[in-house]
Amino acid sequence: MKHIYFNPWLERYKQPFGAVQEETTVKIWLSVPEPETSKAYLVVHKEGSNVGQKVFPMKAVSEDRFYFETPMDQGWGLYFYYFKIVHQSAGYETIQFYGFNGQGGEGKIYGSEHDVVPYQLTCYQKPEVAPKWYREAVFYQIFPDRFANGNPDRQINDPKKNSFIYATDEDEPFYIRNKEDEIVRWDFYGGNLKGIQKKIPYFKDLGITAIYLNPIFEASSNHRYDTNDYFKIDGILGNEEDFKDLLEALHAEGIAVVLDGVFSHVGKDSRYFNISGLYGENSGAARDQNSEYFDWFTFNHYPDDYKAWWGIADLPEVRKENPRYQEFIYGDLDSVLAKWTSLGVDGWRLDVADELPDDFIAGIRKNLSAYQDKILIGEVWEDASNKVAYDTRRKYVFGDHLQGVMNYPLRQQILDLMNDDRSLKEICEEMILYQENYPPDFYYNQLNNIGTHDTERILSMLGNSTEALDQAWGLMFMMPGIPCVYYGDEAGLTGGKDPENRKIFPWNSIDPVIFENCQKWIQRRKEYDVLNYGNFFPFYSETQKIFGVIRYTDEAYAIYAVNQSDQEQQIKVSELSSPRAYQGDYAILDNIFEDEIIAPKGSLFVYDA
Repeated sequence: MKHIYFNPWLERYKQPFGAVQEETTVKIWLSVPEPETSKAYLVVHKEGSNVGQKVFPMKAVSEDRFYFETPMDQGWGLYFYYFKIVHQSAGYETIQFYGFNGQGGEGKIYGSEHDVVPYQLTCYQKPEVAPKWYREAVFYQIFPDRFANGNPDRQINDPKKNSFIYATDEDEPFYIRNKEDEIVRWDFYGGNLKGIQKKIPYFKDLGITAIYLNPIFEASSNHRYDTNDYFKIDGILGNEEDFKDLLEALHAEGIAVVLDGVFSHVGKDSRYFNISGLYGENSGAARDQNSEYFDWFTFNHYPDDYKAWWGIADLPEVRKENPRYQEFIYGDLDSVLAKWTSLGVDGWRLDVADELPDDFIAGIRKNLSAYQDKILIGEVWEDASNKVAYDTRRKYVFGDHLQGVMNYPLRQQILDLMNDDRSLKEICEEMILYQENYPPDFYYNQLNNIGTHDTERILSMLGNSTEALDQAWGLMFMMPGIPCVYYGDEAGLTGGKDPENRKIFPWNSIDPVIFENCQKWIQRRKEYDVLNYGNFFPFYSETQKIFGVIRYTDEAYAIYAVNQSDQEQQIKVSELSSPRAYQGDYAILDNIFEDEIIAPKGSLFVYDA
């Protein structure tokens, strides 16, 4: 039997591409040989609908194509669809099904309806238009204890009891653990807010326009994801006046500040739980069942057996459905968000967004909407459009929730490309799949990274190759979304998993080549507006081992290509592949690539306007 074909990434088969807003008309075509003896049906299921599955007859419109169009008037959400094809020949009827192949746009034929994997169509309420400062930003992520100490002679602010402080900045981070492998002494280098403020000239030199700070509120650990007091700056970092001074100084230089919001759990020693008595013998949920915080937590056996985040006893989990806790975090008055956002914080990154109910995230978003030009980004490691957490499909992308997510998949795609761990075709298809599933603005609002406090240092993952790191940065800075540099990556820091990836910044030994490479890409991102707003088109050549990205508008083109082979290569447009059809001008591409040679393991950047 001849080939049935559908590909939602090609305009010949679906318009418009990707996610659509409510009320948008979607047009779909299906190629079926011999339509005169066949019938085609579009089978659609809207997730969460009481109607169930709908079957729509498709209309034969040409020698081999069936057509169907519909306005998306059944509400926002995820729609899943596939095709049923009925063939009639010599009195016999044969039924086939066509659905998603699990990776690319081109699907595959299924013999059984039970086995069909449907395509996804994301329908959103409204665009997530981010502030201009955010869309055009270059971020820098700081782990505050490990960045810089602004005090004379490295004096440590307010050292914590039962902790230790490193003797020099050359010391390697190291955890002291007990027999149960629990950390029993937190270690500190003494980085503080004044240290960050003193390095503003460094940010300006590098080209940074926004800072994302790991937690800064009072806590017991050095990472501060175990919040002890949401209304107080951690003493080692300084005090509230120091933070106000830092905000004012950064804003004066055009640098925005985004804070880490850790709202799914608190520290066991916090004033809210207080198992150790740090905040008084008779206060906190673990010491007083009449505490105002008692119903924030779930006790299996009081007070020593309680629900904790991922079973980690240091982190008692908070009941996010508790109205008083919600009011505490994002109420209009006297809440955590109200306090710090009103001081001038430009946005929030929600830690472990999967642990926060959708209504909780919506409450935070509503609070931020009362301010001008704020941003809300979530920590989501997978496809945020179809993420399921705790048996619930999440509402991250549909409107009035998150404005974007941290783009962890991009880091893995770049590593797989640079380390030759997957085919170029598969990596390219995965990039397009995320573009298809995310609403356009949400897709361009992603915070792109190739390193964070939760991952191994990118230089180590690339075999300590300066050239490979330059290319990895090139791919990140070329992608739609907002680039974010993890502190020290631009200085040449190496290391594996925590704590190796959280070394102190090497102020006396910054690698000049790595720094200048990062600086170069930041400058390109700021100079060429097409990298902020341009269309995105990835391409590859498996035979030449070339992977590249084109960003383009009607006025400008920026192209970056990486040669993973051991031979020099000349790019020929006719030999390039991509999962999507190119919508730009081929003549411009031919002209750009003419006479361009990419060295072995080298790269090429071209801008044309």
